[in-house]
Amino acid sequence: MNTNWAAWLAVLALGLYHGVNPAMGWPLAVASALSERRAGAMFRTVVPLGYGHFAAMAVVLLPVAALGWLMQWSTVVRVTAGGLVLAFGLVRLVWRRHPRMLARIPPHRLAWWSFLVATAHGAGLMLVPFMLGLCAPAGVHAHLDAAFARSDLGTALLVATVHTVATVLAGATIAWVVYRWLGLSFLRQIWLNLDVAWAASLVVAGGAGIWMAL
Repeated sequence: MNTNWAAWLAVLALGLYHGVNPAMGWPLAVASALSERRAGAMFRTVVPLGYGHFAAMAVVLLPVAALGWLMQWSTVVRVTAGGLVLAFGLVRLVWRRHPRMLARIPPHRLAWWSFLVATAHGAGLMLVPFMLGLCAPAGVHAHLDAAFARSDLGTALLVATVHTVATVLAGATIAWVVYRWLGLSFLRQIWLNLDVAWAASLVVAGGAGIWMAL
């Protein structure tokens, strides 16, 4: 499979995974819809969650992309990025406590809450190896100039956008299904702690980034 297609598929897959993960906030959308007894409340909750998630992706990807034009493109950079993601996943497997401040953010600040949760989980970090692979093919950075910097920044924004759209669609879909058909009793019965799965996915994403760079 073409490396670029593999990277885009990884960006989409991670977006869907993030959206399905309850830690990213879709239960809040269900709670809003149930409390107001209308579906519109659910979508009003999902939108700011999406804004926060996008910001969490962009704040990680844009600085990395901006620095990409300052150095000769090198496999070492991508391998290092993948190694950092893998290492972060291993740390999360061992240390799974959540910052207490996340539980103290008022409900009306959903975008800020989403931004902090995604950042604390390393959601943006997971995309770095794939974004680096998409910013420019091998050899492109032999002639560095400001145009490549803008191109890389555009790619970073596109990665953040595609990933966030997938996240929001997945989260909104599962929230809608729970609200319309399954109800809170379903959540009580099947609620799973996905901390281990999330940490494992970081390890997998880091390993995949290294593999695609070699």
